[in-house]
Amino acid sequence: QVQLVESGGGLVQAGGSLRLSCAASGRTFSSYHMGWFRQAPKEREFVAAINWSGSRTYYADSVKCRVTISRDSAKSTVYLQMNSLKPEDTAVYYCAADPRYKVVASRGPEDYDYWGQGTQVTVSS
Repeated sequence: QVQLVESGGGLVQAGGSLRLSCAASGRTFSSYHMGWFRQAPKEREFVAAINWSGSRTYYADSVKCRVTISRDSAKSTVYLQMNSLKPEDTAVYYCAADPRYKVVASRGPEDYDYWGQGTQVTVSS
């Protein structure tokens, strides 16, 4: 079992930056692929993912070049640095853990077993 707790959300003006954190506790965090997803009125959508070692990262086209995902295994924490924020980035952001072995980290929320409670990000125009 893995517990995930997100933090770092808030209200920011368009063009601003936020860094989200996801602290993990429980089982072997360092062996899991990790992902960030967001949900506004529509369905939950993929934002970014990072493989278990941190050597590979994956991004949605909508955030590529504005977002960076990273992980610190010593702190059992995953980060999402978001720059040049836009009003359409407004959503609840969730981190998730995929405990199953895969060659690459998945973009599909159905592949992630553990989820945090989410943190609200609001970008004003």
